[in-house]
Amino acid sequence: MKEIDKNNKSFENVKHIDENGVEFWYARELQSVLNYKEWRKFENVINKAKESCKNSDITVFDHFVDVDKMVQIGSGAERKQKDYKLTRYACYLIAQNGDTRKKVIALAQTYFAIQTRKQEISEKEYTSLTEDEKRFYQRNLTRKGNLKRDKVDTEKKACDTHNKIGKIVRKAIKQAGRYYARRIAYT
Repeated sequence: MKEIDKNNKSFENVKHIDENGVEFWYARELQSVLNYKEWRKFENVINKAKESCKNSDITVFDHFVDVDKMVQIGSGAERKQKDYKLTRYACYLIAQNGDTRKKVIALAQTYFAIQTRKQEISEKEYTSLTEDEKRFYQRNLTRKGNLKRDKVDTEKKACDTHNKIGKIVRKAIKQAGRYYARRIAYT
């Protein structure tokens, strides 16, 4: 049981949340969690997963987004490194097509199956919300994602961040008010 919890944390640790509150994983980070030492071997698994997606009549590019990253090489120069931005579904397909001799693959299959089911339930509940409740829900997701992105992990950091952002917003409102007040005065 402890191993499952440890691996769940690993999958959660490499999960990212974009500005719209949508979860995603980078393939190179997932590669490490799934104990694949070589990119070319892991990319073979990704290609099988993409084929599974395509054969299910699901648009591959919605779940496997090509992203290039610049990485430093020994001489201090940089080069492009291929990576993918993956949805939960893409990760699930990767786990399904991974090396079944690896215990971590079985744990990944379980993790992504459970998380996908949780998401399905959440979506069902989401559709029953009023428009105001949906907006509040989306705002919360975005806030959680922003807090995680900015490494705000304590109540004090959250309050400090809130106050800092509040000052910026109040200043912008004040400046905008002066600008519009001047425009009205001159018309």
